Amino acid sequence: MSQDRFEIDEFARCLERAHAHATAYLRDLPERHVGARLGRTALMAAMHTPLPAQGEDGRAVLDLLASQAVQGTSACASPRYFGFVIGGSYPVALAADWMVSAWDQNAGIHVISPLAAAAEEVAAQWLLELFDLPRDSGVGFVTGCQMANFTCLAAARHGVLRRAGWDVEAEGLYGAPRVHVVTSAESHVTIDVAMRYLGFGTRALHRVESDAQGRMLPRRLRETLARLEGPVIVCAQAGNVNTGAFDPLREIGAIVRERGGWLHVDGAFGLWARANATLRAVADGIELADSWATDAHKWLNVPYDCGVAIVRDAQDHRTAMTSVAAYLIQTGGLERDPVDWVPEFSRRARGIPVYATLRTLGRDGVAALVERCCARARQMAGLLGAEEGVRVLNDVVLNQVLVRFGDDDELTRAVVSGVQDEGTCWLSGTTWHGLGAMRISVSNWATTEEDAARSAEAILRVYRALRTCREMSSSTAAR
Repeated sequence: MSQDRFEIDEFARCLERAHAHATAYLRDLPERHVGARLGRTALMAAMHTPLPAQGEDGRAVLDLLASQAVQGTSACASPRYFGFVIGGSYPVALAADWMVSAWDQNAGIHVISPLAAAAEEVAAQWLLELFDLPRDSGVGFVTGCQMANFTCLAAARHGVLRRAGWDVEAEGLYGAPRVHVVTSAESHVTIDVAMRYLGFGTRALHRVESDAQGRMLPRRLRETLARLEGPVIVCAQAGNVNTGAFDPLREIGAIVRERGGWLHVDGAFGLWARANATLRAVADGIELADSWATDAHKWLNVPYDCGVAIVRDAQDHRTAMTSVAAYLIQTGGLERDPVDWVPEFSRRARGIPVYATLRTLGRDGVAALVERCCARARQMAGLLGAEEGVRVLNDVVLNQVLVRFGDDDELTRAVVSGVQDEGTCWLSGTTWHGLGAMRISVSNWATTEEDAARSAEAILRVYRALRTCREMSSSTAAR
């Protein structure tokens, strides 16, 4: 299609078609096969073509994409999707995100989009209140917890080297005092990746032993710190990606403060426990940290992508991130320039869906969302653990459940694969302390008791069939 001028009618036609396809997709979501059913071969056959010289009608292109979406996507927003701690999209969050696309704002600086800056500023204040963290902390909205960890650890690098008399932004790391980065043996891979991005490298990490639930051992941390001289950054965890366990943050916080180090907490989903009065005890002491990373596209259920980086010392945060150029029109007043708090300049106005969702749910709504997910995790753990030969490996303290079948790696992996193929729900496998396990993550606002019960029954149905097949094979072999 040639485009010579702004055609509002063409916008309307395309948006109406997209709305129809999106509504149909969402309508079918609760009952569809949860996993993707088409792979590269089929999708490439349907979608690949030489780049057209004249172009095609936009609505026809939308129709093509929609025709492949039902089987070519995983139903990540399904109430029975339990893989990779992926939340769904709360209705107002999705709608706000559509408006963000229509407005097409570059949310880098205030002068480009005062609305995006103001929504982000208010959303940041609300998050600090919700998590009960220092209200003057710096807050940045990034793509996800990978970049939230990177942003916080960049601020940490700046902060500990500033105290040592070194300007890392101007001088770099060459010749700088050695910074020791200490993390749990069970830390998430995003910490390792952030270390690579920041120039520390992963071999330089000091890894501290953890317990059977994946919690860092404070006495081992103290022993590690006693051997180190110079600036120290300690990375703790709120919500182990497998077990949901929290490091003993109050003890760790006291140890790090005594040492004069910087404590960073990776709270990708665990930080949201602070929003629930009943659950916040598992995050006791988290307020002692110097920085916190989390995801809004997990438990707040805003569309991908949205992570949040929070730093106690806003000046350390801003200095580590801000960009300055002669051609930019940056504020010197109260207005917020979002680029001061994140690595990106050109970026989506992702603070707007956060604002919309928090305002719609309110404090009580967020607390209830978190509690529902945890209740459904406990429900599934109870249903699965009651079956002969099924063992729940973790203490279900949050929304994560680790399950093992027949005390056998091969059988456990076969159950995971069988459940994925069966399609009632979708979950993934993992290896936990050398044992194969099924990993269930409940983080969707729409997951009901019925969804949990249906999913547990489907899992047990697959397990029973595989167990029977094994027993028959063993019996045949014995003859």
